[in-house]
This record gives sequence, structure tokens and C-alpha cells, in this order.
Amino acid sequence: MKGIYFDGRTAAYREDLPMPVPGEGESLIRILYAGVCNTDREVLRGYRPNFQGVMGHEFVGLVEASSDPSWVGRRVVGELNAGCGHCIYCRTGREKHCPERKVIGMDGKDGCFAEYMALATHLLHEVPPGLPLKEALLAEPLAAALEIPKQLHMDPDTRVAVIGDGRLAYLAASVLGLYGMDLTVVGKHPEKLAQFAGMGKTWDLAQARQAFASPDDTFEVVVEASGSPSGLELASGLVRRQGTIVLKSTYAGSVDVDMSRFVVNEITIKGSRCGPFGPALRLLGRGLVKLPPVEFFGLKDWEGAFCSGAFKAGFLVQEREGQYG
Repeated sequence: MKGIYFDGRTAAYREDLPMPVPGEGESLIRILYAGVCNTDREVLRGYRPNFQGVMGHEFVGLVEASSDPSWVGRRVVGELNAGCGHCIYCRTGREKHCPERKVIGMDGKDGCFAEYMALATHLLHEVPPGLPLKEALLAEPLAAALEIPKQLHMDPDTRVAVIGDGRLAYLAASVLGLYGMDLTVVGKHPEKLAQFAGMGKTWDLAQARQAFASPDDTFEVVVEASGSPSGLELASGLVRRQGTIVLKSTYAGSVDVDMSRFVVNEITIKGSRCGPFGPALRLLGRGLVKLPPVEFFGLKDWEGAFCSGAFKAGFLVQEREGQYG
């Protein structure tokens, strides 16, 4: 089997990978498309130092065998975290926080940057009829953006800032824009900020730092989606006292910040990662969220995909594009 394998230090394209064998309660999925996430890049930088296996966690595939025969032949996307099923977190609907969970492409479980993958059947979601598979590929990152309003109640009049001008920030801004928020996007790159036209105001870093001195220019909620350690420091200057910072970025390494600022100003810091797939697929299927196209590569050209400057890069795993819609 062809795929991209991480040995704990570096990644390599291989053609000798063993075919996955589904375990109890799992399905065998033929991968059609796979998406590159910034977290995948961070794995190469040491974010998951103990992981060895096939990389990748964003995919669209076709179920070829399953513990539940009704899934066979369906076009699917799937969730990342497979819990043990019996701990306090799994029993209370928090499987993604199971201490023994396996995370595809990152922790104890081969991912989707290969021709086939095995995944727990209960983590699958069927792609709605009529939704192109290349768009369905964005269901996982869109679900992560939808976790923000799921975790945090925000009045539509709330003044919100999103830090970052990349994919994750775009998805967060797209979701928050559906609520009619007073939205400002803060970024470094004028050409990327141009993509946020129509969603709200855009600021460069200089404009953002000017707001530090004026409470009226700060924000009740700041979503940190820059993918950079510097994002938290910027967020701490933009958030109002008794406001909330939502952390979406994941990266290797640590952050050096003045924690007393959060205590004295009574700032709430909310970690936020995986989110609900059902609403993400419905938004995509109804055309309520429009996202730039994905730039596709072959698995063998994985380095080109990881270095791509496109809105999002991914892999066309199937031999013939458009074969499955």
C-alpha cells in the first residue's frame, strides 16, 4: 500500500505499507481525498514525538468493509478520536478526552495519508448527496471552527476578533459571520487578509497593537487561530477585562506569557479543538459556507503539499480524479 509514513523524526513516501486490518467495531475505508492540516506540519516539528505511523486525519473515503454492513459503499468523512468506550469521559460524551484514546495520524493509530485506513465505525459520517467530495474534505476543519459557538455562548452583538489569516482563521471567521458578529480579523499578510473581505474589518499587526491602549477598541472574545506561539501574547492585549480568549492553535513548543495579566484582568482562556461533524456537513451541503478550493497533489509529492501556500493543500489518492463524484 502507498502512503506517507512518519518514523518519529521525519516523513517518507512508501509503497510497502501493510494493508490495514479492521478491528472489532471498525470499518475499512478506501481513501479518495485527504487534507493537509497545520497540525500535520507540527507533527514533523515534534508536536507528537512518540507517534510512528501513517500521517493525516482529514479525509473523504469510500467504505469497503464494515462492522455494520449498512455502511458499505457509503461516501464518508470521519472523526479523529477513538476512545476506550468505558472511562468517565467516554461514558459522558467526551470521547475526544479519553486518556486512552487513539488519534488517527497522531497517536497510536495510522492516519489517512495512504490508500486505505481502518477507523471505528461510530466515528463515520456520511457525505450528503450532492455535496462534492472535494468540498466534503473540509468538514473536519469546519467542524473544529463550529466548536467555538458550541463551547461559548455569544450574543450576536458581541465584538469578536480572530487572530490569524490562514485556513483555521478563515473557517472561524466564516462560522462566526453566520451569527452576525461584529468581527475583526487580525493578520500579517495583506494578500491573505483580502480573502476576508465581506466578513468584517481587517487589521494588520500595527493596527491591532494600537488597540491595546484603548479599551473601546478591544474585544469581548478573541479567537487565537494564528498557528503561532505569538498569537496568545497578541490575544492577551486585545481581549477586554473579564473577556474570553479561545485557543484554536496547536503547535510544537511552549509559550512564554505573563500569566498574572490573565489573573488580574479575570480573563477566561478556553481551549478548543475538534467539533461537530453533522452541522459542518449541513452547512457545506446547503452552501452556507463558501471556502476556497483545495490544491491537490499526489502522495509521492507530499513535500510539495506540505510546503504549499494555497488556502489548503491535499492529496488526490485515487488514480482518476472525479471517479467517485
